[in-house]
Amino acid sequence: MSIKSYRDLEVWRRSIELAEKIYSVVRQLPPDERFGLSSQMRRASVSVPSNIAEGSGYGTTRRYVHHLRIAAGSNCELQTQLTLSARLRLLEPAQVDALLNQSNEIGRMLSGLIRALQKNS
Repeated sequence: MSIKSYRDLEVWRRSIELAEKIYSVVRQLPPDERFGLSSQMRRASVSVPSNIAEGSGYGTTRRYVHHLRIAAGSNCELQTQLTLSARLRLLEPAQVDALLNQSNEIGRMLSGLIRALQKNS
């Protein structure tokens, strides 16, 4: 399959799936976290696929890689928030582990895409 759009990228599709899961999971957080951890987790999860898409739209490898790095940073931010939610016992550890595994895979995919783009530029 050829890549014609960011929508064809597996990393974009998986990050969309993770964002959907995060939106579902944060509904379990206490109401007093609605503007705190819950909001930050939603924003970080949405930032990953958004930056993949935004970077691809600029048409230059340099700008694309820059936005992929922002996506990677947002992914790490989400991992930190997930870890904190488990440590504060706001979410079940098994649930957080599954989300962290998915996030780790996305991080590896982003790193691979960055390397590939830099190698070919």
